[in-house]
Amino acid sequence: MSLAVVYTRANQGVDSPLVTVETHLSNGLPALSMVGLPETAVRESRERVRSAILNAGLEFPARRITINMAPAGVPKSGGRYDLAIALSILAASEQLPKAKLATTEVLGELALAGDVRGVQGVLPAVIAARDAGRSLMVPAANTDEATLVVGATTFAVTTLQQACQHFVDQPLDELVHSRNTAQADACPSPVDMADIRGQHLAKRALLIAAAGAHNMLMVGPPGTGKTLLANTLPGLLPTLSEAHALASASIRSVAGQPLNAGQWAVPPFRAPHHSASGVAMVGGGRHLTPGEVTLAHAGVLFLDELTEFKRHVLECLREPLESGTVTIARADYRVTFPARFQLIAAMNPCPCGYHGDSQGQCRCTPERIARYLEKISGPLLDRIDLHVEVPRLDYRELMGSEPVDDLASGSAALRERVVSARERQLVRAGVLNSRLTAAQLESVCALNKDSDALLQQIVERLRLSARACHRLIKLARTIADLESSPDICPKHLAEAASYRGISALSVLPAL
Repeated sequence: MSLAVVYTRANQGVDSPLVTVETHLSNGLPALSMVGLPETAVRESRERVRSAILNAGLEFPARRITINMAPAGVPKSGGRYDLAIALSILAASEQLPKAKLATTEVLGELALAGDVRGVQGVLPAVIAARDAGRSLMVPAANTDEATLVVGATTFAVTTLQQACQHFVDQPLDELVHSRNTAQADACPSPVDMADIRGQHLAKRALLIAAAGAHNMLMVGPPGTGKTLLANTLPGLLPTLSEAHALASASIRSVAGQPLNAGQWAVPPFRAPHHSASGVAMVGGGRHLTPGEVTLAHAGVLFLDELTEFKRHVLECLREPLESGTVTIARADYRVTFPARFQLIAAMNPCPCGYHGDSQGQCRCTPERIARYLEKISGPLLDRIDLHVEVPRLDYRELMGSEPVDDLASGSAALRERVVSARERQLVRAGVLNSRLTAAQLESVCALNKDSDALLQQIVERLRLSARACHRLIKLARTIADLESSPDICPKHLAEAASYRGISALSVLPAL
């Protein structure tokens, strides 16, 4: 029977569903038809495959060829199926043994000369093939990401002829797992915390944000160090766990971004320009590519000049900040991207940037300031745990020596405190404090009598929403973890309230 089956993988979001390429040869006029919902780039593969087979010194069968790519409900785009189609035609014409193809999945785009070119989204396919118990043949250009997955069996090919020889009589050497396990203890950071003068409150808030993965907003005049402070955050963060590192690397693979095996576990730090569109921020487009919120998954999304972003772009952040995912719907299918990121934002207090500045340079009218601040909605601000003022420094603070305190030791020492606090959180609840569910709050963030009394006064007097109340408790829990305190004390709640623009001392002067 002139029928052959070759397995390959599609690219659907960050998932890689199985696609079966079925090729049947029958009598009739020479022709090649392709079914199974292939898009234009896939239908064009018939010419690439024909030329590649002939230039590899093999025979292209002069028969009626029918190729079915199942399941038909999975959209198929790009040239990633070329190699699988070519091998299925060769197997159906009995130029390759069919039995050996049953245990191997194939990915690769073919050049007219028979060379195998690299494709996007190889890493999710490697993970899926490993879980399915099959080996995976990938282009040599994708070797680095193919070797990141422990337990996977992968082979790299450069030409169609080499791929055929692997199944006939010259098996390829299995790619050796080459992940760099001796990773740096700290993530690369362009700025060390010890290099920043003054801004003790902002540095303290940044330490807390790093310890619990809390969202943070910095407000201040131009040139006060908001962007500089944000750039110190990567140096405070620990490297990712293997699961999170693979998820982040899979996203970069799908997006076609290069992977560095030596830095594959470094949390991503994304800083899109304020001209970014809604599609660029949350993903989408013709082929449903991931957006900035997904590229920042398991890492940090830094939005400088927050009020310069279009309002509808900022509103797109509300769902992923709450759910940790982004779902993009099309007429016949839906794709869900992971988007569990930490938001760090910076903005000026008014259009000219100097409202409330000690130098009194602001000339903005109250109406103009109100319109400026209306770009940021209340629901978005409600999802940001720390609201921190970054004021202008005077000459003595800017040029004088820094006082010796717990924040003057530099990013390396502060990172140890962050790692220790995060370990407590993971042992206690399995997640960081900012990601605790409402059900977990009762057991993880139980309040004593004094703390409960203070929280009640804060909530009643300032009319906090349920979300704001829960975030306040989570923030206080992180502050307690930094001090190795088993309980949330009133002083922890007072500090947490102050970072949300709330003066706890005005509520309870006895503190």
